[in-house]
Amino acid sequence: MEQIDLITIFQSDSTVLTFKEIFLAVSCNDKPALLMRRLHYYVQKGLLYSVRRGLYAKNKKYDRKEAATKIFTPSYISFETVLFEAGVIFQLYKSIFVASYQTREVDCDGQSVSFRKIKNEILVHTAGLENRGTYFAATKERAFLDILYLRKGYHFDNLGPLDFKKVFELLPIYNNKRMITVVNQYYKDFLADRRDS
Repeated sequence: MEQIDLITIFQSDSTVLTFKEIFLAVSCNDKPALLMRRLHYYVQKGLLYSVRRGLYAKNKKYDRKEAATKIFTPSYISFETVLFEAGVIFQLYKSIFVASYQTREVDCDGQSVSFRKIKNEILVHTAGLENRGTYFAATKERAFLDILYLRKGYHFDNLGPLDFKKVFELLPIYNNKRMITVVNQYYKDFLADRRDS
């Protein structure tokens, strides 16, 4: 493998690549162990940046959310991360919250990543997920439902940004009677707050 191969790979929109992605993209006859040694050499020479074991970036200016979704796959950005961006909750968390097939806290290059386990049928369902170019993230409506799926009695600061029509369209993905009751209550409270304001 020549250095130009890595430059060609990183001309894609991705800011972070896994070892597997590099191995599949580089047309060479290298065995994985030899490729690993070459990648280690490129990291030492400053041609690549090692985000964590098996994750590489061109430099330190990589997309941390993209990196978070490449630690465990399948996964997508959700929960408080999306809801804060949308203005549904006001508390800023240091962690990036990710829906995954397992629950785990990971430190990735100084960034805390909180993986929360979602049932596989929900995790792989694409409704309510948006492609952000190099990773997937829940819409605010799906992130709202993801939190309600895992946590009872969650406090949301501002339900105004949510489109409840979309919330009700996504609700069947979860196949959960408790959630139907809870979402209906949140919707009633939301309507009542709008009438009072």
